[in-house]
Amino acid sequence: MKRNGSRGCVTRKTRFGSRERDWLKGDAQRGCVCLYGGTVDPQPPASGPQASSTLQADLRLVLCSTTTTVEELCAQREVEGLYLQLHGDLLRRLDPSERPLHMVYDYLAAIGYQDPLRVQREAANSDLSCMIRFYSECPMNADQQERTLLTGVFSVRKGKTQLHKWAERQVLLCGTCLIVASVKDSLTGKMHILPLVGGKVEEVKRRQHCLMFSSAGPQAQTYFVNFDTLADYQRWHRQASKVVSQTISLVDLSCYSLEEVPEYLFYSQDLTHLNLRHNFMSLQGPGGLLNLPRFSQLKSLNLSHNRLGVFPESVCEILTLTELNLSCNGMNTVPAQIGNLQSLQTLSLDGNQLSFLPEELGGLAQLSSLGLSFNNFPHIPGVLDRLSGMDRLAMAGNRVETLELGILARMSHLKNIDLRLNGLRWVKSEALEAVKQVTQLDLRDNHLATLDLSSICSLETLHCQRNQLRALTLSGFTLRTLHASSNRLTTVNIYPVPNQLTQMDLSRNLLEYLPDWVCDSRKVEVLDVTHNFLSELPARLLSSLSLRKLLAGNNRLQRLPDLLDHVPLEVLDLQHNKLGELPESLFYKALNKLSKLELLEELNLSGNKLKTIPSTVSSCKRLHTLIAHSNHISVFPEILNLPEIKLVDLSCNELTEILLPDSLMATLHELDLTGNSSLLLEHKTLNLFSHITTLKLDQKPAMMAGDSLGSSTLWNHGYSEMSGQRNKLCVSVLAVDRFGDSVEAAYGVFDGDRNEEVPRLLQCTMGDVLSEELLHSSVDSVYMSNTFLTSHRKLGMAGQKLGASALLCYIHHEPSELGSYFSLTVANVGSCQAVLCRDGQPLPLSKVFSLEQSTEEMDRVKLSKAIITEDNKVSGVTCCSRLLGCSYLSPWVLPKPWVRTEPLCSQDDFLILGNRALFERVSYQEAVCTVQAVRDPRAAAKKLCTLAQSYGCRDNVGAVVVSLHIGEDSCTCETPHGNTGTEPRGPPPTPLPVTAPPGEPATPSSSSGIASEFNSETSASEVGSEAGSTASDEHPSGPTARPERRCSLHPAATLFLFQRQPSCATFSSNQSDNGLDSDDEAPLEGVISNGSKLEVEVDIHCCAFQIRSGPAASPKDHNLDKTRSDYPNGKMRRQNSVVVSATNGCLLAVCGREISDLKKSPSTCSLFGKKLSNGSVVAPEDSHNLIEVAVEAPKKKSGYFTAPAQQDPEDQLVVPPSLEQDVREQLRGQSPMVPGPPPPFTPPSIRDPVWDHPPAPMLPQRDLAPNPIPALQQEVYDTAL
Repeated sequence: MKRNGSRGCVTRKTRFGSRERDWLKGDAQRGCVCLYGGTVDPQPPASGPQASSTLQADLRLVLCSTTTTVEELCAQREVEGLYLQLHGDLLRRLDPSERPLHMVYDYLAAIGYQDPLRVQREAANSDLSCMIRFYSECPMNADQQERTLLTGVFSVRKGKTQLHKWAERQVLLCGTCLIVASVKDSLTGKMHILPLVGGKVEEVKRRQHCLMFSSAGPQAQTYFVNFDTLADYQRWHRQASKVVSQTISLVDLSCYSLEEVPEYLFYSQDLTHLNLRHNFMSLQGPGGLLNLPRFSQLKSLNLSHNRLGVFPESVCEILTLTELNLSCNGMNTVPAQIGNLQSLQTLSLDGNQLSFLPEELGGLAQLSSLGLSFNNFPHIPGVLDRLSGMDRLAMAGNRVETLELGILARMSHLKNIDLRLNGLRWVKSEALEAVKQVTQLDLRDNHLATLDLSSICSLETLHCQRNQLRALTLSGFTLRTLHASSNRLTTVNIYPVPNQLTQMDLSRNLLEYLPDWVCDSRKVEVLDVTHNFLSELPARLLSSLSLRKLLAGNNRLQRLPDLLDHVPLEVLDLQHNKLGELPESLFYKALNKLSKLELLEELNLSGNKLKTIPSTVSSCKRLHTLIAHSNHISVFPEILNLPEIKLVDLSCNELTEILLPDSLMATLHELDLTGNSSLLLEHKTLNLFSHITTLKLDQKPAMMAGDSLGSSTLWNHGYSEMSGQRNKLCVSVLAVDRFGDSVEAAYGVFDGDRNEEVPRLLQCTMGDVLSEELLHSSVDSVYMSNTFLTSHRKLGMAGQKLGASALLCYIHHEPSELGSYFSLTVANVGSCQAVLCRDGQPLPLSKVFSLEQSTEEMDRVKLSKAIITEDNKVSGVTCCSRLLGCSYLSPWVLPKPWVRTEPLCSQDDFLILGNRALFERVSYQEAVCTVQAVRDPRAAAKKLCTLAQSYGCRDNVGAVVVSLHIGEDSCTCETPHGNTGTEPRGPPPTPLPVTAPPGEPATPSSSSGIASEFNSETSASEVGSEAGSTASDEHPSGPTARPERRCSLHPAATLFLFQRQPSCATFSSNQSDNGLDSDDEAPLEGVISNGSKLEVEVDIHCCAFQIRSGPAASPKDHNLDKTRSDYPNGKMRRQNSVVVSATNGCLLAVCGREISDLKKSPSTCSLFGKKLSNGSVVAPEDSHNLIEVAVEAPKKKSGYFTAPAQQDPEDQLVVPPSLEQDVREQLRGQSPMVPGPPPPFTPPSIRDPVWDHPPAPMLPQRDLAPNPIPALQQEVYDTAL
């Protein structure tokens, strides 16, 4: 090892060695800055040896402190300056006084790191370069340079005639012009300018690599340029083609990290539109802002997001400007020179620090649109009264608490006002003066309790959602659109009757009845009154001749009025009311012989108490969607013969049969009949349904051993992911029942909204990160926060532009005492949520970081001057204020999570995890009730997702249900029946196999034509085999017959008993026991003898070889655990596995094979690296340690082997314990010993989240001798019978 002063440590600056570690030990304010060279591309290179070596060659670790300035670092490194790049985006030259390491520390503290030592360690991590990176030189981007300026010395000829000769000239393509120098190799003297906008660029076929450039207009000029190489020819042709195709003279130099425009751009005197958005423009320099007035025809200038700090007064000298955008520049004032821009029509000053405007602004007579959103104005500036031509004013996100309608009345031309997110509390109208000119008013997301706008007599559109309105009064003369959802309205007063009103949204209020004027309005087409307290709908409303869409779900409707005549209603939503029946005349024909609902296209009756749907619904010939789930319908409605029917959802009803027409319409593509327990489908019915794209039917699981009797584990889970109407799945799930080496679990949900990359990355890495963070801290808020922040960093380049909501739940013991109670620590960012069912009631554990639902987050984002669009999205990207990824939206969107720890108790039944789409449609209480009604966690998770889709969810939806069996002392041990102690709460014990009840057959009916969703397809021979085993495995009833149940905290002493467990597909067609010679001897289960051969039953699930977590080791197995290596995430890995193959009565035991060897085996390599059918990647878990390979048995598509038929043995003898040693001696004489560890015990009802069927229980282990044999010397015999 070299010392710190050795030459190797000095020159190899890319490694974090002892020199750097010694430097960091001294002070937390010390650190390292990763400095990149200018030859590296702004983005991190692709992985690979070459890329890695290139990166290391250009990366240097520079030791410094938080007080070290850029000037000092440049002097040390002998460079001119340093450049900062955030999130792989723009590059900014740092000022000499700025401190790089201090900037890194501030950045890490802003995203959530708190510990100074952890900040120091993270700052020295080179992976941080995807978020913040320093360059010693400005990297050159070839593509950016091409679009900014092209230059070279080429052969040039002017004009189309042959009179002019070819000559070597300097040629430039900059902006909208082709520039040709008059002198070779020089840009001095006269320059020939050729405007290209509207002109032509053509290939000259007579000469190689030659282009003809022509300007537009009657006096067009032409230049021929002959390029030296094909690359130059293509580059110039590509860029010139873009210029000539423009209809206006526009130059777009946005997002180029420019400090000044190219000097040659000033030759483009025809330039009218210049976009310099997202740069770092300076005032000084040849191409600085001071020289912009040289553009004599410039009309539109965009300088937004340039960190200017001050208003550039030189811009006020461009008198031709009609549009000026200076948003998001941190400006505090507007100079008086703004009055010089008399031609200005649009001025955008959003996202600054302005609190007042100069009086000179009032002289802009032509100004029509003014943007002042997200500034610091306490009221509407009085100078705006003088702007006689202004018709649009945007002041969202300011500090206006009082709106004086008199001020609006004085603005004679003002029509559109945006006052969102201002904290408005009062709207006052002191005088009786009418406001005649205002037509559109936006008051969303304020704090208004009452609103009287009756004086605005010309109002056409009003947005007042998400206030606290109890009373609303409007003028109805010109009102066309009203949006007043999410308030506390009990009534709405509009006078006169709004006869121009076409759309009204009053959802999520406290309405108990509809005002009379609603029925009198003659042009209402869309009416949304969902989530109110309506008990009835007026008869006149349903008789409206204009109403086309009526949404009245989630109310208290008990009946519908009778329709008297034909109505043009197209969409009728009555879901989640209290309707017991529909009027018989609802679908009858009217007097004009047309159906009363002839135009009805969508009908939603879900969540009511309907027992039938009138048969006259078949008269609605345009009906294409019928949703009526969660009712009591017993007769299938006559809708399958409708010509346009597409979607039918009758799930969760009481259907018993379906009367089908002779043929179904080809338009039907989705039919949901799940949740109808009494429905039996014949083969004829299934054949008619064969063309349906999405057919959802009940898939009755076969009762397996231990399935109905529960397990002794503390928790088990199930999850479901559905893509909805999207073509990709952007939701991923992390589910580990056995997390680490102790009794812990980790579950997570990750929702990428529109991207699938980030959820997949989080699914694969977050468990490992949590394991690492648990080694550094035992404080829940610390290790959970650091887990999220580290995962955010590990996203790398994917996390720069993409992001995801994340939820992570960690079940663990309190660190103070190992035997103490269990706790649940929940952390989340974004909109994924966790709900705990305690005493049958939902207990929300997470916090939704949405701008609409979190006032604190809204205030924080507004304070950082983010632009919030009208749909409440940060910069129009996301409605979440905290995400993992999307680092380019920092500091508005942060990765710091909400953390909460909740102690678990015996009253906790289960935990529900879901993404935004789930809880937007399903309430907490309904989710809890749904899971309570479904016994299996996997089925419950699927039910939740299906329920959300039936409520209209079209996005990706994901749900995880974790069933908890936590006793009062965090223990699920069952006391012996002889004791009188209270039995801990949990599922019924004992893993013994039982016979399926008659009402729940072990396999689906042969007439159903479908396979069980949670169990594999089973052949007839398998059914007979399982039936025989189950019948013979009955044990005597009584208190002493049931074995004691032990939990994972207090495992029973392991006994080497071969317990016989029926496998999902056994090779023997008859396994029934013929009895024992002595009743007092227990059977040696799993070993069957017919006098000439031995048979050992094993589980032969094809997908069994997956890395699975094992149970907590008992004290006797402690030494064994020490001999096993661990995964990086803390999970146990067992290298010595037992591979058992049973084929036609033969037993093959192969021991000591490494997992890597199994991957190479042709019979097992296909079992590795599999994904779910929905594309989701599941985190690897520990191995079963029993890998069954059937050489001759055919495979099914479901992943199970079919049991080959065998002759029934004439005699079977189960070896009693007293003869067990003799049997082993006989086996020892037939085959050599092969050392290997025993297979670990797996509780029989632990369900694997990847499988569609719970695996059969494995064989528990027991020591035969009084003194246990060491694990690595356990005798396992390779026997071929």
